[in-house]
Amino acid sequence: MKLGIVGKGGTGKTTLAALISKAYVDMGRSVVAVDTDSNPNLALNLGLDEAVADQAPLVPRSLVVGSGGLGSARLLADYGVPTPAGVTLLHAMRVDQAGSGCACAGHASVRSLLGAALDEEAEVTLVDMEAGLEHLSRSGGTLAHADVVLVVMEPSRKSALTAARTAALADELGIPRVAGVGNKARLPDDGAFFEQLSAEYGVPLVAVVPFDAAVVAADREGRMLERPSEGVRRAVEEVISFVNSPQLQHEALERERQRLERRLDELAPTGLTQPA
Repeated sequence: MKLGIVGKGGTGKTTLAALISKAYVDMGRSVVAVDTDSNPNLALNLGLDEAVADQAPLVPRSLVVGSGGLGSARLLADYGVPTPAGVTLLHAMRVDQAGSGCACAGHASVRSLLGAALDEEAEVTLVDMEAGLEHLSRSGGTLAHADVVLVVMEPSRKSALTAARTAALADELGIPRVAGVGNKARLPDDGAFFEQLSAEYGVPLVAVVPFDAAVVAADREGRMLERPSEGVRRAVEEVISFVNSPQLQHEALERERQRLERRLDELAPTGLTQPA
């Protein structure tokens, strides 16, 4: 399973990515988390301290793109960082100095990693994307090989609008499933607000994560969240239930089959019919 976590800045993507990764580990799954933020912080949410996180090796583009590719086992052995959460962490990009140029190579690395490089070693590959839409606008799409994209939203219309734009781009890339996750629900009507906006913008809502003061405390201290609230745990379980649903996976593949058939019909020479 290849899962992308995206959304507007400040919605809590990285925290949710860590919680989902840890939940999969607790289920006995092997998990690789890829941090694609040019200012990476996922390591802290997975239990590493700042010194170790800052020294985490960056996956070179040449090793996953083109003739310099490594096998997935060697890639993880050389560049994967074990974490206290039980998740293997890969850093795909990082900006260490001013004027260092764009992060194009890092995005190409992530696309290749999701394409095939990790299938043999990871039952779940989770990608914590940089904020915004740029990664979906690139040629080929950084998340083009993802099975599911989750768009994290906070209770604001701007956040829901970003989710709608993300869903449209993901659909153009042919990503099978895109859904929204409401986060930081604090007011009594925040759940209904998420449902209203999701329906208005056409983004399926799979869970609403309540505000948890323990999350704030963990972020302030730069450490892994050890004991999320019962509401947070239930919401993460709902997300995983959606991601793992065989029925939803089947329906998504059926939609993709129909999309490809329509595309084949469009490309067929005039007067010819497609074989049965």
